[in-house]
Amino acid sequence: MEFRKGRLQNMLIFRAQDPNMPVRIENQYLAVKIMRKGAEMVSVINKANHLEYLWSADPAFWPRTSPVLFPVVGALKENTYLYRGRKYSLNRHGFARDLVFRLVEEGKYKAVFALTDSEDTFKVFPFHFELRLNYWLTDDLLNLTYEVRNTGDEEMYFSIGGHPAIKTPLTKTSAYEDHYLEFSVTEDIDRWPINPEGLIDKMPLPLIRNSKHLKLTRELFSQDALVFKRLKSQSVSLKSRTHEYGVEVDISAFPYLGIWAVPGADFVCIEPWCGIADSVLHDQELVKKEGIQALPAGGIWSGGWRARFY
Repeated sequence: MEFRKGRLQNMLIFRAQDPNMPVRIENQYLAVKIMRKGAEMVSVINKANHLEYLWSADPAFWPRTSPVLFPVVGALKENTYLYRGRKYSLNRHGFARDLVFRLVEEGKYKAVFALTDSEDTFKVFPFHFELRLNYWLTDDLLNLTYEVRNTGDEEMYFSIGGHPAIKTPLTKTSAYEDHYLEFSVTEDIDRWPINPEGLIDKMPLPLIRNSKHLKLTRELFSQDALVFKRLKSQSVSLKSRTHEYGVEVDISAFPYLGIWAVPGADFVCIEPWCGIADSVLHDQELVKKEGIQALPAGGIWSGGWRARFY
């Protein structure tokens, strides 16, 4: 029996660390799957209504579902930043979404994934770090906390953000245009345009005046994401005028919000960000980048969001 028990434990450990096998957490309300690659959530099913709430990651449009954006959010000017007189190159949204995380804790309701710096990351991001993603369930709420640890001996600069893609339409009998976003309070919202290089333009444009609602249309994202700064709302919900199902995302811990979809694809992303793409006016110095987080040596930064799937 001891031999068989040991074999079973080894098999479970191997299975848990296999990057192609999703990690599953669930309670009586939700069943969630997360991959070790990117620590990316790939499925959220509500057990009461049997709906899948996440985008299918159809590669014809966009092959992701809920990537973590780290150590930058959005695009850098010329994909380049300057730090202590040196040039470094990073692609849009950074590298964490493409790397395999370690599974460091797994329970029925909770899973924790970790990524540490390597020789490869140090070439493009000259800091020592550990990034943890903590997923856990409370009733019909999915909670996600990002924890960034500066394991080096000098100050570290980074940005981080979420990018969950919600399936839209949510049901087979509804249409994309039946859905809308509802902010938790009435807003006067300006959007910050993104130019063809992915950079934030000089001046905002008006979008919503004295309203809580933004109707979804296929044309809404024809010029890339809608980018907002410092909204009054604590949450944003995806709702429909034809059914009762929806998703409410708590954005209260984040100063920036992105709303995005690939034109023609059946999803909308509600993206809470601590950080933002470079402005067209930015001088590329990392320490002066808008939204950059400064973390002292040995320090820990923590922030997160949660979503209710109903």
